[in-house]
This record gives sequence, C-alpha cells and structure tokens, in this order.
Amino acid sequence: MAGLKELRTRIEAIKSTQKITSAMKMVAASRLRRVQILVDKNFGYSENLRQSALRVMTEIENEEKINGIKFVRPLLLQQKKKPLKYHLYVISSDRGLCGAYNSNVAKRASQRIRELQKENKQISVACIGKKAYDILRRYFSDSDINISRVDNKYHGLSYADMAHKLSDAILQQFIAGDFDICEFVYADFKTAISRTYECKQVCPIELNSEHLDDEHLQMINRSGDAFYEYLPDKLTLLSEILPILFNDNMFKIVVNSAASEHSARMTSMDSATRNAKKMISELTLKYNSLRQSAITTELIEIIAGAEAI
Repeated sequence: MAGLKELRTRIEAIKSTQKITSAMKMVAASRLRRVQILVDKNFGYSENLRQSALRVMTEIENEEKINGIKFVRPLLLQQKKKPLKYHLYVISSDRGLCGAYNSNVAKRASQRIRELQKENKQISVACIGKKAYDILRRYFSDSDINISRVDNKYHGLSYADMAHKLSDAILQQFIAGDFDICEFVYADFKTAISRTYECKQVCPIELNSEHLDDEHLQMINRSGDAFYEYLPDKLTLLSEILPILFNDNMFKIVVNSAASEHSARMTSMDSATRNAKKMISELTLKYNSLRQSAITTELIEIIAGAEAI
C-alpha cells in the first residue's frame, strides 16, 4: 500500500504543476496577443517609412551620378570604410520557462562575437535581459570582452518609451565615437510557433538600393504616372526621415523580441501542460492497476481463510 500512497502523492504534485503551467500558458498567450497587434500595426508603417527614405536616397545617388558630384551624407549614414569598434546589444529574457529562446539568442550572439574576434575587432556587449548575460559571461569568461547588463535602465517602460530611450543612448554613443558599428542580436517574430534569431546592424543605418531590380529602380521616383517632388531639398528631407526611421527600427526590434519571448513561453508551457496530462494518465492507470491487484490479493486471503475454517 506504500506504493499506492507514493503514486497518489506524485499524481497530486503533477496536477498542481499542470495548473501552474496551464496558467502560465494563458498569461503568455494574452501578452502575446497584445504585442502581436503592435507588430502587425508597425509592419506597414515601417515598410512605408523605409521605402520613403530609400526613395530619397536613390534619387540623391542618381543625381550624384548624373552631375558627377558627391553629397555629404547625414551622420546616421556615415560608415567608416574599415570599422574597428563594434558594440553589440543582445536582447533576451530575465526569466526562464520559455524553451530554447534564451539559449538560441545567446548562441547567435556568441557566433557573431567569434566572427568579429577572427577579424580582430574591438567588441563590447550590452545585454538587455539576465539570461543571455549569464550565458555569455560563462562562454567568454577567459576573454577581455566587456559584457555588461543595461536592462535596469528600461524596467517598467512601455515598448515605445524603451525604443526611444535606446535610440537616444545609441546616438549619444555614436556621436561620442564609442563605436563604429552597433548591432542588435534578437529574435525576429514570425508566427506563434516560429521565429528567427538575427544579428542586425542598426547604426549607421544601412540604406542602399543594391537589392532592387532595374524595373523597381526606374519606378521608385514616381507613383503611377506622377513624379515625386521634394520640399525642402532631398538632403534636408533625408536628414529629417533618418532619426524617425532609426527610432522605428528600435521599436521593431523591441516588440519582435517581446513577441518572440511570449510565443516561446506559451509554446513551452503548452508542451509542459500536455506532458503533465500524459504523465497523470499513465500514473493513474498504474495506480488503478496496483490498487486492483491489492484488492484481489486481499479477497483471495479472505476466501482462503474462510475455506480453512
């Protein structure tokens, strides 16, 4: 009967765990729904904003080719030919229970760090999230790479405020010459069950028309039969658009990271809940089998005793 008592205790413990994982799944699903709305709303705005900046930049490049001149680029487009100092921001979670999300972010970050080490670049890493910080500190404990946590600056902020504060901090560092290139390692949200782990350069902004085909390039300066006109001049307009685009890039990274974290936690908790249900079913079957065996044994003993009398 001791075996039956142990099984009952184990089944009750797993049922309690199942309630917790089920609740965590619903919380993650609710948070994901809210963040996914932001991701979807931002997509169209972000694409139109980038296309506007790319349109102006392409026309400036065409004007340079035609007139044989070279315009001075805005600061956010000025990239050194041989950049040396790289600054990486790594966005992960402060909490676990979200599957391989944090380890995959840290893995992508460590891959990028090793690539830069082979090129003899100067590297500094700022982690937003405890989990990636702990993993990277363990991976690169024997190196001279500066790995720090900066997430305490962004606790309690909305996604928009966090993106704005990040933009200001990065621009200040760029102007001060703290780095030549700033990159973000984060999870890019695709669907509730899929995400990719990206390393994206955010500063200086990469804005070129190399990926556009000839047909697209010919139509980029018009809408149907109407041509675009610019007031004020193209360079002034580009200088006004770039900070907005830069801030939007930050917002897109922040909300995609949040959506990826919530979707990973929802999926992980759903899997844990289903596994708990399966374990409860198997243990209940085992418990009933043992209980039936114990009852049968007792009946046999009673019958044998009655016959002996």
